[in-house]
Amino acid sequence: MVDEHENSEISVQLLLQTKTVSLRDMVCRGKCRHRSPEECSTATHMVFPYRGVYVRHVGRSDSVAEANQVVFFNESESYRISHPVEGGDACISLALGEPLLRELTPREHLRAAGPLVFAEQRLRIDSGTQALAAQLRYSLVRQVIETLEAEVMAVTLVRRALGARMSHAARASLGRQKLVDRAKLVLSSDLARRWTLADIAAEVGVSPVYLTQVFQQVEGMPLYRYQLRLRLARALDLLGRYDDLSSLAMDLGFSSHSHFTAAFRQTYGRTPANFQRSIRLR
Repeated sequence: MVDEHENSEISVQLLLQTKTVSLRDMVCRGKCRHRSPEECSTATHMVFPYRGVYVRHVGRSDSVAEANQVVFFNESESYRISHPVEGGDACISLALGEPLLRELTPREHLRAAGPLVFAEQRLRIDSGTQALAAQLRYSLVRQVIETLEAEVMAVTLVRRALGARMSHAARASLGRQKLVDRAKLVLSSDLARRWTLADIAAEVGVSPVYLTQVFQQVEGMPLYRYQLRLRLARALDLLGRYDDLSSLAMDLGFSSHSHFTAAFRQTYGRTPANFQRSIRLR
């Protein structure tokens, strides 16, 4: 079932609805480049972007949402959305009942008292979590998965995204986090471009050395690896549409099909062709 919002800005496809879990595929066209009117979550959702990028504004706090993150939308929390990079975004939005979500969530990710509220706006997820989210989405869209299996996969996805060894919360000053977010927007503006460190540093207005140091401190990984993860996450989204994997590699900025295959295998534990077969012939 696909719901079109009145302004045609967002389309929503309900993929799974049970007593345990609700899962929706949401595509936003990103026409609103500046901050949207204020919205409010009616329930707590974990949102896994898989295409494009947007910025979420909660009070004075801003966070960039892209495919390396899980974003938390707390119940009754007001927010605004902007799309500083053209192209819109797509994500899967997952909601669990509060008792189950509280059971799955480590205490350090929750505010101390009262109803369940995530302390951070987002966490960085690992490559295995990205692959699991893609597998679940493909399986539900193609209707090749039983409800029980989908529920178990959804719970596993939440557990992986919130696990201490599977996620990373940025720990740095607000100024450094904003700097890193600007760098993420630069990378997301053209995933296929072969950016140089000097190019990115010039775009965000700092020296290349300072940028590499701050990015490593905030994200816990080098800038180049973060860019690679963004490209590979986009590949997960596009594998269902490409027959020619060499073309996909070129379109994502890889130097060759073999380079793309090696990076994909190292990150997700299987080749692009194997993943493609798994989502088509499951």
